[in-house]
Amino acid sequence: MKRIKCVIAYDGANFAGYQIQPDKRTVQGEIEKALERMHKGRKIRIHAAGRTDGKVHAVGQVIHFDSPLSLREEQWVKALNALLTDEIAVRKAEFVDSSFHARYSAKGKEYRYRILRKKERDPFLRHYAYHFPEPLDVPAMRKAMGYFVGTHDFTAFCSAKTETEDRVRTIEAFELSETKDEMVFRVRGNGFLYNMVRIIIGTVLEVGSGKRDADEIPEILARKDRNLAGKTVPGHGLYLWEVFY
Repeated sequence: MKRIKCVIAYDGANFAGYQIQPDKRTVQGEIEKALERMHKGRKIRIHAAGRTDGKVHAVGQVIHFDSPLSLREEQWVKALNALLTDEIAVRKAEFVDSSFHARYSAKGKEYRYRILRKKERDPFLRHYAYHFPEPLDVPAMRKAMGYFVGTHDFTAFCSAKTETEDRVRTIEAFELSETKDEMVFRVRGNGFLYNMVRIIIGTVLEVGSGKRDADEIPEILARKDRNLAGKTVPGHGLYLWEVFY
């Protein structure tokens, strides 16, 4: 029995999310169906670095699974890609020690969020960037972003559905890059709570829109009340970019 680690990318537009769900199309479900075919009906459970919601994309999601098959690393890539829908691509496969776990061995993750700034919506980007044409005060947004960097209790910036009681996380980098028509947020940290990135981005956009002041962020963090933070931006602009080990 060997443990295989795979780096995968997927277009989340037509999936109900990563995690398998009854009667819904999911990334995990598609990969496990492909593995079941390879193993002649034997079910193989995969484990991911994290669960992404419906419409959320991944460039560098990481999974692992155990298999008795005698394939080389490059054969795993070729075989899985031959069986998977073209919305999912296995970018790399490698053998790892049995102690490796895609989720519990991870040291950090990077997410990116794309915003389309053009006045007119773009039908070709409707699944891949959040259309937000309103005027934005970028210096105020950058000031707000600075307050998130460091170690904080992010209770105010996660969904009420968050299961874990420990909500202290460290954001190591929070950056913003701009082109003529797009804005991309890059957030890197040691871990993220349910909807945390999307709520943080939503709050920063409210600062940029003049709906709140950047200096409110420390108090929102301190008060740990979800109702004080901004709206959750849509999932289709979010990308799980990389997982660090």
